[in-house]
Amino acid sequence: MPAEARSELLHRPLMDQYLNYLLIEKGLSANTLDSYRTDLYRFADFLHSCGIRGLCEADSPVILRHLISLRDSGIGPRSRARHLVTLRGFFKFLVQEKILERNPAIRIDLPKSGLKLPDVLSVQEIDRILNMPDTHKPTGIRNAAMIELMYAAGLRVSELVTVKLQDVNLDGCCVRVFGKGAKERMVPFGQPARQKIDFYVTTVRPLLLRPHISPFLFVARVGKPMTRQGFWKILKQYARAAGIPKPITPHSLRHSFASHLLEGGADLRSVQIMLGHVDISTTQIYTHVARDHLKRMHEKYHPRG
Repeated sequence: MPAEARSELLHRPLMDQYLNYLLIEKGLSANTLDSYRTDLYRFADFLHSCGIRGLCEADSPVILRHLISLRDSGIGPRSRARHLVTLRGFFKFLVQEKILERNPAIRIDLPKSGLKLPDVLSVQEIDRILNMPDTHKPTGIRNAAMIELMYAAGLRVSELVTVKLQDVNLDGCCVRVFGKGAKERMVPFGQPARQKIDFYVTTVRPLLLRPHISPFLFVARVGKPMTRQGFWKILKQYARAAGIPKPITPHSLRHSFASHLLEGGADLRSVQIMLGHVDISTTQIYTHVARDHLKRMHEKYHPRG
């Protein structure tokens, strides 16, 4: 094998070792691992093109050159930010394994506007959506419970529609959730969600199921489980009826959950646990939203704002 080809392959075993670590220790999903693998292998190709044989030579300037090459090839700031987050995690792993002494990616800032701020609803907008379901109808009672739980616990839509009846503890006001990579977490919710879920389970769910049986908490007609697409359609209808012009997705409720917690004074680590984020850097995007809120409050109420 030519020397050039051998140098290209020197980085891959360590990268594969890191990906195996993410699979076994962190329980990341296949799609997430594929994204990490793509980013790492592209970095390996860049190192090979630069004649860099060892990862110890991949210092901060090299990583910056890699990011610049991504930009020059048409990769947008958000995708470049993801590349950098991948490299930060990889080099952090190499330091933990005593392969490198320091992480050369840790002091490199994310590309400007690299992480798009999520669409966040105000508390008033959330209330308007929650008041939209017609609770005189069985499906309205179910929809009200679904939206309330999603916002109260910050669930992903895939988590919401797969919650099972046995996963909900109404006495303890918490729900067991299986997130990405089948990682389990317990998330609390408040009394409004408890009351709506209890009313739905005792009065409506048996009607929607009859005569079928389902393990899932939220069901459609003839006992079929709710789908992500079905819930998204329902949410969009309610948002439109509530007169909210901004584009709304089920993830908007999750974004709002995190942002409202931070605005209220919750610590980032607690929000990370409730969201089920493996890496706290993923949660940190919400601090930008919280800081914007605090800035607006300062400008509004401070005499020198």
